[in-house]
Amino acid sequence: MSAGGPAGIISVGSPRIWSLAQRESQEEHIIMLRNISRRKRREFFWRYVFVMPQLVLYLGLTLVPLIVALPLLFTDRIDYSDVDVDYVGFANFTRIVTDFSVRQDYWPALGRNATFFVINYAMVFVFGLSLALLMYEIGFRGGFFTVIYLPWMISGLAVGFIVVMLFTKSSGTLNLLLLELGWIQKPIDIKVPIGPMAILPIFVGWRTAGYNMAVFLSGLLSIPTDTIEASIVDGASYWQRLTRVYFPQMIPSFIIVTILCLITSFNLFDELLPLGALAYNKSAEFLSVLFFNYAFHAGRFALGMTLAVVTFIPVVILGSLLQRLQRRLQYH
Repeated sequence: MSAGGPAGIISVGSPRIWSLAQRESQEEHIIMLRNISRRKRREFFWRYVFVMPQLVLYLGLTLVPLIVALPLLFTDRIDYSDVDVDYVGFANFTRIVTDFSVRQDYWPALGRNATFFVINYAMVFVFGLSLALLMYEIGFRGGFFTVIYLPWMISGLAVGFIVVMLFTKSSGTLNLLLLELGWIQKPIDIKVPIGPMAILPIFVGWRTAGYNMAVFLSGLLSIPTDTIEASIVDGASYWQRLTRVYFPQMIPSFIIVTILCLITSFNLFDELLPLGALAYNKSAEFLSVLFFNYAFHAGRFALGMTLAVVTFIPVVILGSLLQRLQRRLQYH
């Protein structure tokens, strides 16, 4: 369609007008992309700035020492000062099943860790999930949340001493209370096998309750309210809502706390020291204590490191598989 003016006036629909408009549109688009790319570069820069200190610490204190230590697994090194080191191949690995003294130490310690994990995993739900549901149903209360989260700030060593003070045979507060109530006939000895494997997991679960509660609470808050309201309209009881609405949509949170509980159970060390793990209490000798004793007390440095790596690899594989499953469930 022409403008209808004198000769030489360009038609509105001419190719020249359209090419100019397209060029201006492309230039505006390029400028917009440049602005976005600059903003994204700044965002990525600050993300790496904040992540870098933790990444450096992780690489310097965890990954690099692990890589440096790998050649020592194939030697007979007895301690740090040992200069007469010989290559022994896979002898340290085979001793786990062939050496009676190693079997007598390693497999019972692995059983203690496994028992601890089972009980501690139950405490994750008894404390963490129960508190998360309570917070979710009654609403957020800042002071209440802080009080629950405070035990997470306590060190593992302090938790161990708390357990000892509560269950000392002669003067333990909880022992005296249970005796006074007539619930037990004789004081509970925290340093017998039932202490590290049954009582200690309860207190570790109490310590980590705030952290686990936050994980469960994030899962609860991610549930669409439409599904909850629909179940209420349909007349579902609270238990039915939990098992058929809440829990199926909280599986990623369940997997996260499983991974965290697995790490906590196999990293247990400080909590065991007040129970005599490094001295006389064999029932408190979990895997971490066994590795430490072999490496620094028993003159079995390379063997202790080998046991740690042999235990570390399956735990890492299991944790990685759980994390992969959690991501798949979360994004699908």
